[in-house]
Amino acid sequence: MSLYQNAYAIIILLNLLFAVAVVFLERRNVGVTWAWLMILLFLPIVGFALYLLFGQNLSKVKLYKISKLISRDIKAIVEGQRRAYLHNEIEFKDPAMLPYRDMVYMNLTSGYALYTQDNDVHIFTDGNDKFEALLQSIAEAKSHIHLMYYIVRDDAIGQRLIKALVAKAEEGVEVRFLYDAIGSWHLRSQYFSPLIHAGGKVAAFFPSKILYLNIRVNYRNHRKLAIIDGEIGYIGGFNVGDEYLSLDKRFGYWRDTHLRISGSAVLQMQALFFLDWNLASEVPIPEDYDYFPVGPAQGNVGIQIVSSGPNNSEEQIKNAYIKMIHAAKKSICIQTPYFIPDESVLTALRLAALSGVEVFLMLPSKPDHKMVYWASFSYLGDLLEAGGRCLLYEKGFLHAKSIVVDGLIASIGTANVDIRSFKLNFEANAIIYDSKTAAELQHIFDHDRVYSRELTLAEYSARSRMQRIKESFTRLLSPIL
Repeated sequence: MSLYQNAYAIIILLNLLFAVAVVFLERRNVGVTWAWLMILLFLPIVGFALYLLFGQNLSKVKLYKISKLISRDIKAIVEGQRRAYLHNEIEFKDPAMLPYRDMVYMNLTSGYALYTQDNDVHIFTDGNDKFEALLQSIAEAKSHIHLMYYIVRDDAIGQRLIKALVAKAEEGVEVRFLYDAIGSWHLRSQYFSPLIHAGGKVAAFFPSKILYLNIRVNYRNHRKLAIIDGEIGYIGGFNVGDEYLSLDKRFGYWRDTHLRISGSAVLQMQALFFLDWNLASEVPIPEDYDYFPVGPAQGNVGIQIVSSGPNNSEEQIKNAYIKMIHAAKKSICIQTPYFIPDESVLTALRLAALSGVEVFLMLPSKPDHKMVYWASFSYLGDLLEAGGRCLLYEKGFLHAKSIVVDGLIASIGTANVDIRSFKLNFEANAIIYDSKTAAELQHIFDHDRVYSRELTLAEYSARSRMQRIKESFTRLLSPIL
């Protein structure tokens, strides 16, 4: 045999070994298993490299380290709230939320998502408004500023943000900035130099240990959180970049949804930041309860902060979505830039539509990632045939991740309705139990319908043969897109 033949034989053998590992050792989801088998067997060399980069499974890895003291306190609070629910000792400030007590209980017991009812919520749908509010909150910070973003750009808004943080750091305010190493791969390290020089601290989530090669390409921190003094929190879809202020000609108007929260729910966001920061940084945040101030009630909105990540076998955010869908009696209004549901989510939506619930799915009319967009379209037929309705947003690019059920409860956060958000990314959502806030979000959805056109089943069925081929191929890969 020649050297080339020997090398090829070794690669084929390695591919077969990886295929065996995928099937018998890692016990993945069946759809993910078949997708990787197809790549490994039909693309021997490329598949081998892709598996090394994208094929890890973190569900068996214990990433977060919590001190015994903090862990004990958290478990005590969760257990106390769990017992209160079992004995019907929780009084809902909004009586319309009583039918959702089982949902609250599920999120509490499976995801440590405490239920608080002393929150005030402000909704942002425009990036300019969101960043003006955030910069104002930063300017008023007295103790600490904690920021976490998936994408950070060194452009006009990026410079405004870093200068505002530098000014506060020079005043003695603690500033910590956590960014994702892959989402912000283009960001030069010099961007943070003024902040570090002023005393601020910066950390990258899962950075590459090998130049230009990151073996954790799949497992990214997609959360967007900002916590000011432990009293004000921001959560939603906006990253840091001029495109999120509608300044990119490619996307035009950027339609997203973000929340500013004040109240006890912010403390849950703070705890989540602690976990992510201490995982990524060599300088952990000191265990000090001053970061978790207890103040007077800010409002009456009920909230649970639900998080999920690839290191956890429970897909908490997906479970919350399914529970919301099953709870619907009249309507389900979903906005997401990517629609790649697994079988459980798709079945839940189809059953809701078949049961007479109005199911509206709003997607952007133009894609930012073509393969993901083709895969999304491959699932629309199942929903349309069941009586669901699909709306294509045409005013600009729709990036919002929102669900509103019956105009009574809602979810706003970072998780798309796709397998990547459910299984591969670290995500965070605010589940809102308040009829007034949900009604406001319902009104926003109805307003967005004015700028959308409906994709009918007849139009969908008339797609070209080439379009169907693209969709069929990308659907096979959808579990790992």
